[in-house]
Amino acid sequence: MAVARPGGTPAVKPSPLGESLISIDRVGKTYANGTIALEDISFDVRDGEFVSLVGPSGCGKSTLLRMVAGLGPITSGTMLVEGLSPKAARQEKADTAFVFQDANLMPWRTVMGNVELPLELRGMEKIARRAQAAEALSMVGLGDVQKSYPRELSGGMRMRVSLARALAAHPRLLLMDEPFGALDEITRQRLNGELLRLCALANWTCVFVTHNVFEAVYLSTRILVMSARPGRIIAEVAVPLPHPRVPEIRTDPEFTRIVREVVSLLGSATDAHEED
Repeated sequence: MAVARPGGTPAVKPSPLGESLISIDRVGKTYANGTIALEDISFDVRDGEFVSLVGPSGCGKSTLLRMVAGLGPITSGTMLVEGLSPKAARQEKADTAFVFQDANLMPWRTVMGNVELPLELRGMEKIARRAQAAEALSMVGLGDVQKSYPRELSGGMRMRVSLARALAAHPRLLLMDEPFGALDEITRQRLNGELLRLCALANWTCVFVTHNVFEAVYLSTRILVMSARPGRIIAEVAVPLPHPRVPEIRTDPEFTRIVREVVSLLGSATDAHEED
């Protein structure tokens, strides 16, 4: 469902988008205990998009993202990733990277060891995977901490290692589940800019889960607003802000207008749930 966008700054014509990488049609998720987590979810994500999912806590955002990653089955409907079931896409294509809420680094491995782990699991030869991992660390500005251990890094640096691990695998599709939620606002904003730079550099398509509306508007080309459980897509909000995004855009009147629109939609969804 498209939300009308009256007035405001004229939309910037987006770059041409490619084929649909993700196609979701009337997907539902019901747990064994009978809890309906997701209901009638339908949307596509095209090559080159940055799509954020926002919604109340417990609405199924993370559940939906994990199903796209092939980490959990759907109950009803159809879900395809690059024309395959998510599980088959994960097993056969190996070009989807998942960044979790926590950096999920192995404490006994160095930064280099953590970044090269996915390549090692694929059986890549040591010299080649080291070179690929070193390149990724350099891209996120951590080329000088390759021999450090996670305990020696700040929270922001650990998340950058997690991004480097994703980048090293050369993914086509990046799935991110509130990766910056535990960080302070200054670090979050810095990593938002870093993420957009890397997405442009690596040509990622991204689906991003967040509770932070300001973050969603800054990062996204499109925002999908979800209802309270059972989670449904209740609105779609385009973000026609120019690229590259700069920090100053957060004070632009159009940025503020879109934030208010998304906040209003979230408020309406919560009020409707409470009335039920």
